[in-house]
Amino acid sequence: MGGVIVKRNMREWLGNLRASKKALPILSFPCVSLLHCSVRDLTYDSTLQAKGMKLVADNTDSAASVSFMDLSVEAECFGATVVVSDDEVPTVKGRIIDDMDDAQALEIPEIGSGRTQITIDAIKKATDMISNRPVLAGMIGPYSLAARLFEVSEIMMDCYDEPEMVHIVLEKVTQFLINYANAFKAAGANGIVMAEPVAGLLSPSLEEEFSSPYVKKIAEAVQCDTFIVIYHNCGDNVPKMLDSILTTGCSAYHFGNAMDMEQDIIPHVSSDTIVMGNIDPVGVFRMGTPQTVREATTALLERCSPYANFIISSGCDIPPLTPWENIHAFFDAVGEYYAG
Repeated sequence: MGGVIVKRNMREWLGNLRASKKALPILSFPCVSLLHCSVRDLTYDSTLQAKGMKLVADNTDSAASVSFMDLSVEAECFGATVVVSDDEVPTVKGRIIDDMDDAQALEIPEIGSGRTQITIDAIKKATDMISNRPVLAGMIGPYSLAARLFEVSEIMMDCYDEPEMVHIVLEKVTQFLINYANAFKAAGANGIVMAEPVAGLLSPSLEEEFSSPYVKKIAEAVQCDTFIVIYHNCGDNVPKMLDSILTTGCSAYHFGNAMDMEQDIIPHVSSDTIVMGNIDPVGVFRMGTPQTVREATTALLERCSPYANFIISSGCDIPPLTPWENIHAFFDAVGEYYAG
């Protein structure tokens, strides 16, 4: 265990994933029940986070180990107030940017400030523990981060009324996210899952101006043969902005359960681009039963598996208190479907 970084060829891995058809849910927070700890405990402890990722890997046949989709980490570095609880993923409260003066004064935080050192250390420790699959770090997308600094409803209006101010903030958060992704790369991560859900609330023309160019900038700055970006968006308007999203040049795309994967997404994506999704993380994984999880999983596979570039996943981050019986039912259904 000496910090040896596994330089895995991730483009080859994506090719092999198409053949293996292993599921890749966004699954990390349910480790709390395996660790017998709270989400609050996990939030501030890199060793617990790494152990949690290792336990998830040991308990599932997931194609990769995905770290925690805590979309408050980056905003907290910029000065946002974060609410942490025992059972729920941390959230951001309030706003820190009210006007152009605030936007211009906003400083790009150092990597290692706030909780970023905890998340980076967690990846470093997880890559020491997990060698049989890639380790992917979780990170917020640029527009979604900016929205946490403005508040979601305010940034939507500012995109119309004060677009220059929004772009100033987007430039700064984008540079921060490039630095953050590179820190994950240096820590041994094989890629990132970048969550850009707030962009899914925009109109297609606004998404094309305020999200995709910045996502593309990040992808171009950090991707290489050994490090990929998987783009995630679970917003309602994704089908209308799909063409723009696909211009970002990410290595794979992950979409939420607000859309019909078979009709709205896969037919419009090049067959050489992997698309992942989209079993409902709350309605099915968290609130369902093993039987309903199996049924939903099998039904989605039957509809989408004719497409060779489809990989089944959750629609978004699986909630912390999701029963493990349901998670196992999902993996069992995938294994049985492809074995049959």
